[in-house]
Amino acid sequence: MKKILSLLLVLVMILTACSSGATAPGGTTGPEPSQSGESSAEDVTEGGKYAKEQVYKYAFAEEITTLNYLITTTYVDMNVAANLMDTLVQYDKYGVLQPALAESWEVSDDGLEWTFHLRKGVKWVDYEGNEIAETTANDFVTSAKYILTKNNESESANIVYSVIKNAEAYYNEEITDFAQVGVKAVDDYTLVYTLKNPVPYFDSMLTYVSFFPVYGPFLEEMDESFGTANSTLLYNGAYLLTEFEPQMQRILTKNETYWDKDNIFVTELNYKYNKEAMALGGEMFKRGEVLHAIIPPANLDEWMNNPELKDKVSPDRLGTYTYFYAFNFKPQFDAEYEPENWEIAVNNINFRKSVMFAFNRVASMMTEDPYNPEYRIINTITPPNFASQNGLDYTATGDLADLKEKDFFNDKEALSYKEKAVEELTKAGAKFPVKILMPYNTDSSYWALEAQVIKQQLETLLGTDYVQITLMPHAPTGFLDGTRRSGNYSLMNCNWGPDYADPQTYTDPFRRDGNYNFPEYTTEVNSDGKNIYDVYELMVNEAKDELVDLPKRYEMFANAEAYLINNAFVIPYKVSGGDGYVASVDLPFERPYAPFGIATMTWKGARLLADPISMEEFNKAQDEWQAARDEALKKAAN
Repeated sequence: MKKILSLLLVLVMILTACSSGATAPGGTTGPEPSQSGESSAEDVTEGGKYAKEQVYKYAFAEEITTLNYLITTTYVDMNVAANLMDTLVQYDKYGVLQPALAESWEVSDDGLEWTFHLRKGVKWVDYEGNEIAETTANDFVTSAKYILTKNNESESANIVYSVIKNAEAYYNEEITDFAQVGVKAVDDYTLVYTLKNPVPYFDSMLTYVSFFPVYGPFLEEMDESFGTANSTLLYNGAYLLTEFEPQMQRILTKNETYWDKDNIFVTELNYKYNKEAMALGGEMFKRGEVLHAIIPPANLDEWMNNPELKDKVSPDRLGTYTYFYAFNFKPQFDAEYEPENWEIAVNNINFRKSVMFAFNRVASMMTEDPYNPEYRIINTITPPNFASQNGLDYTATGDLADLKEKDFFNDKEALSYKEKAVEELTKAGAKFPVKILMPYNTDSSYWALEAQVIKQQLETLLGTDYVQITLMPHAPTGFLDGTRRSGNYSLMNCNWGPDYADPQTYTDPFRRDGNYNFPEYTTEVNSDGKNIYDVYELMVNEAKDELVDLPKRYEMFANAEAYLINNAFVIPYKVSGGDGYVASVDLPFERPYAPFGIATMTWKGARLLADPISMEEFNKAQDEWQAARDEALKKAAN
């Protein structure tokens, strides 16, 4: 361990769900309106805790590609659109589903028909705040039709046609009458979605851009110019895009006609373009030019060791993407790395477990976070706080509960598995050392460090007579096509983010005919003589079929995920860390929360602090939020 940490320090010196709040079959209505703010906009300062001037200033380096939210799924585009348009439902700061444009809704007994009753008096306005029309159910029908028209090339069309009745047939031009598609405006304030199959998490999908409304007459008038400028959009959300100069600035101003304006405290979002924003952000923060700056790992020591700066740095809120090291069961790499030999080795569970238990995740995480490496490490593929049933977090469900607090790193177990693997692989005709090809993206400095540390870990503990790791640097352009998707690796750091509020979404990387680690190609069988991937696939399919008893559904998915991990198909690693470390006056725990959709991109309920957040303040706020969230989920479950 000391050798590993010593090497790590040298390298660093060198390079430096909740789905419980809405409805249930049988006609239950939605909950009470969100109380995302605890005070009115007038008393936002609360005795000096919050800044008197609620104007957010930020420097950005990546410009949006389009304002047309009907066609994009790019994060930077959605990050803007989320604050300009409103959705049928929203999540509060604890991740409990609440009404938004829909005041209430109900679901048919068969789970196929979702009826939403819209809020009256919600206005479409232009970028100057002039009222144009009222938001009605027809605007959701217009949006769906636009998205499902193939020539419009909407990137979110698949999300819509994956669940809506006849939507895919319309998209593929097999039917031409949109009246046959399961999106109907019964009247101005009643919207009905008809699904092709029951989807218990459908309400969670409604916070995606693919279910945003659009005012039809304006869309028709703008035609191809829709979303090309702030003047070619209409707004019904919390903010108006009052200024938009590409690669110069964008200013979002509070929408005074917004139906929930009393919960909008930040009056202006002021973004300035700076192509060096990442490198210069810290200095800009010191000068008061921005109120939020990312502090890169290379600059972190400077802040942490400076008495005047160290209390102005805090971790960013954890993200929702999870990272795991995947074993490739369909090697497609060059002969010099012996793909045939790797195929023999990877189909041996003791070999995979020897690698799994030799991987010191804390030591490797220090390349990215030398101050609190345990903060982001997880033992599951699905992250904590993703979803829950009956107030119980998914990761504490079923067999996953036994893994939640486990430390996989264990040198004695690693060597024990190695001993068994050597005996079994020798009989199977494998050669030693087993060559392991491990790629990394050269665009990430800490990934390069991480790869070197893992190589040193595994070869030192397991021995170079057993494994020989080759690091393969790959340029960022075409990285995934050249590595994971083409099977050009043995062991690789992969990631996945959720598409909706159901644990099924985290099974997608491991589906048959996917392009992650091709697990269907395993030849390994269990003690009953059954292919181990076939067993996993059966467990997942049975969980997918459980559409009524949601706690049971979650437990079945949890057992399948635990099976995947216990058989060392993958090694769970970490959850994304947002922006890593930041200097900021934006306390994230006051903003809406959901690990999917656009909830965390919105500024509803947010207030800017008078002073930057310290590590201690962040940790205290996070603990308080977690305790309050647990109680909120239990309350929502009842």
